[in-house]
Amino acid sequence: MSSSAQRYFEQAATLLNMGASEQKLLLTPLREVRVQVAMRMDDGQLATFTGYRIQHDKARGPMKGGLRYHPEVNSAEVLELASLMTWKTAVVDLPYGGAKGGISVDPKTLSPGELERITRKFIDEIHEVIGPDQDIPAPDMGTNAQVMAWIENQYEKYHGYSPGCVTGKPVEMHGIDGREEATGRGVAIILQATLKRLNRPLKGISVAIQGFGNVGSFAASILHDMGAKVVAVSDVLGGIYNAQGLDIPALQAHVAQPAEKVSSFPGGTPIINAELLACDAEVLIPAALGGVLTGDNAQAVRAKIIIEAANSPTTPEADEIFHQRELVVVPDILANAGGVTVSYFEWVQNRQHFKWELADVREKLAKQMTRAFDDVWNIATEKKVPLRAAAYLLAVGRVARATKLAGIE
Repeated sequence: MSSSAQRYFEQAATLLNMGASEQKLLLTPLREVRVQVAMRMDDGQLATFTGYRIQHDKARGPMKGGLRYHPEVNSAEVLELASLMTWKTAVVDLPYGGAKGGISVDPKTLSPGELERITRKFIDEIHEVIGPDQDIPAPDMGTNAQVMAWIENQYEKYHGYSPGCVTGKPVEMHGIDGREEATGRGVAIILQATLKRLNRPLKGISVAIQGFGNVGSFAASILHDMGAKVVAVSDVLGGIYNAQGLDIPALQAHVAQPAEKVSSFPGGTPIINAELLACDAEVLIPAALGGVLTGDNAQAVRAKIIIEAANSPTTPEADEIFHQRELVVVPDILANAGGVTVSYFEWVQNRQHFKWELADVREKLAKQMTRAFDDVWNIATEKKVPLRAAAYLLAVGRVARATKLAGIE
């Protein structure tokens, strides 16, 4: 586990008066699987890759977590992400534990046929340790709905019809309406709940969003529709700023054009990512990479509210500075849990063999996320701790209680 995740867990464990043996039990993964993924490439050459599936905890239910295809996937990274999934599912009160996995490969170097073969080969090696009652994968970095469809198909060759073995599938393959927008919509719901607690309206509030991929673009669009004023957005190549608010539908149409990027949009002033983090906005939503808010730039942040749409965007040093400055920081394990929440709805839909309407998905997502936010806010108020500490207190406490109630024999 990374130093930051370890620190937040230990803070919660201390506040819960948890002993060393209990801490070790909750931190030690249930199972670590590392497999060889060998396949023929299109040119006939034999290639060998390494695949991982680390299952962290199942005290609250079957394990849940994404599969990422990236050249830097390794056991240490996967273990950290698996543990974070345990706390994320617990904080929004889903009946899941945490897992994570992937293959150490650059998917951009693979042809569509090679991508399908590597996926099927990987499932050949791990199908015995995943499944709808055991461990349910989902998309992550470098994977998508098509990859999930191949996973379902390959898993069913061994186990029969079982759409609940994986989530994030295409709608035509028993996926759920609203999954693609879910994380971004969850971010918007969390901001709405935060402002309600601060007695501030959402309409007209200025928002800066770092990242205009799946999460950032949906968050921008949904907040724009809700009446917020999105003044800045960026992608990996740079950003755009307009104090009067950006025309988000026009920006989305612009970046959909070949070779166009956010910074070339004519409706604002080009800025770099560092400028976006410190721009004049009331709300900052980091929705791209981890570790972008550091001890070096935390003092320059002008926003008073930070909603962590990305995983681990704030370093512990920056977190401490934000706490001293009395900024409201909604942590990633709560703020970006919309995706796993709708994945849970998809799994429920698959188990019931009944299709949910999009309106139902959105309504249930808003209810689940708002209830989780209220739980965290109430703990933070009662214990006089930041929202991040409150979220970990809630999550770690729930997992610890479930573990104790089940018993160890």
